[in-house]
Amino acid sequence: MLFDDLNLIEPILRALHEEGYTTPTPIQQQAIPHVLEGHDLLGVAQTGTGKTAAFTVPILQILHQTAQVERHAPGRIRCLVLTPTRELAIQIGESFKAYGRHLPKLRSSVIFGGVSQHSQVQTLKRGVEVLIATPGRLLDLMGQGFVDLRHVEVFVLDEADRMLDMGFIHDIKRILPKLPTSRQTLFFSATMPGQIQELASSILKPNPVKVAVTPVSSTADTVTQAVYLVDKGDKPALLEHLLQDMSIRRVLVFTRTKHGADKVVKALAKVNIPAEAIHGNKSQNHRQRALSNFKSGSTRVLVATDIAARGIDVDELTHVINYEVPNEPETYVHRIGRTGRAGAFGTAFTFVEDEERAYLQDIQKLIRRQIDLVEDHPYSTDQVEPVLLHGGSPIKRPKGPAGRPARPGREGAGAARAPRQPQAGGAPRGGQERSHSGQRNSSAASASRSAGERAGGGQNGGQGRRYRGGNGGGRPQ
Repeated sequence: MLFDDLNLIEPILRALHEEGYTTPTPIQQQAIPHVLEGHDLLGVAQTGTGKTAAFTVPILQILHQTAQVERHAPGRIRCLVLTPTRELAIQIGESFKAYGRHLPKLRSSVIFGGVSQHSQVQTLKRGVEVLIATPGRLLDLMGQGFVDLRHVEVFVLDEADRMLDMGFIHDIKRILPKLPTSRQTLFFSATMPGQIQELASSILKPNPVKVAVTPVSSTADTVTQAVYLVDKGDKPALLEHLLQDMSIRRVLVFTRTKHGADKVVKALAKVNIPAEAIHGNKSQNHRQRALSNFKSGSTRVLVATDIAARGIDVDELTHVINYEVPNEPETYVHRIGRTGRAGAFGTAFTFVEDEERAYLQDIQKLIRRQIDLVEDHPYSTDQVEPVLLHGGSPIKRPKGPAGRPARPGREGAGAARAPRQPQAGGAPRGGQERSHSGQRNSSAASASRSAGERAGGGQNGGQGRRYRGGNGGGRPQ
């Protein structure tokens, strides 16, 4: 199937062709016809599936066509897209502008917290048809009388599970009554825990169309996955070692905490490997500059926390490195889904220390796969036992903060010990990261919401490595 087969109007098809898109992804094939027919839609799709185009493209067509037959006051908000992070909001805004470039009467704008509202207010005063917003800033501007949602025809709630994680569910429930009941609603989430299912049932019309692609328990065949067993204190040195391989052209490194991300950047700077960090403590200008540098290729290494990484969609991202193993297995799937997109190949490396073995066990059970083990590296250790998919002794989850899932609405700030000195007769050892998952509370207050929004996309790395185990790894098919 081609985009030409989806009954799209010529201006949108022309824009898609100019972007180089000819073949829709599975979620685009399934969702676009139903959205064009006016149905409410419940979409379960993880990152990298083409979800954004699955709703932006048909919404543009709906708004354009209804404007041809109905009289609309110019500049009133006809579509609202609610999304958890400013990075994702900006990305969605760019998609609306790209696919709607030949529909000049449809103006779109993005509003988010963490920056002055002045320019956003001025844009709203001039009028927009499509508004992409994060919850806190939207409520702020609604309270000040700058946003009127009474005429919204299409409402999109994107990344609903992340909204829950960031503590925005109560904000969403304050926004919903301001929307007309006659609207069309599109609801997207990568996972469907009980609270998200309840929320979907409360805002969608009865019997919505359900579209599910690439369930969260699966990983793309285009991503080669490998595990490195390593002592906690050797992780910085192992990262430095891997980055000597210049086939790792563009890499996203994940940590669990903001402080951990900064420590990784500092450790790399000491060995002359430039890197930038992106997390909730960074200013808006810094985050945008870091993302821009990473997308352009001038920055090779971007270190991020999970919340800040939402919305990062970078072409030719060759590698993802899990510097710390996530304590929720679904997060692993989301992380490595940043690479190997759109038919390209990617590689995901995961550093596993002794206390993280239980997390790796959970991940392998979720994806039903033994991840290949790299044994031939300078920091291999016998102190961390391999984790088997089948058989082997049960592994206890660590106690304390490292063993707890991240609490909703918080982004962690961990602690770190100073780097150890090189040991005689051995390779230099780097800094030692403590695993914490305490995260900052989101509150209903305006300032806390804005802070929450500031918490905001293959080649085998290395030669001559020996893999053990696995059932094909991430071998492309």
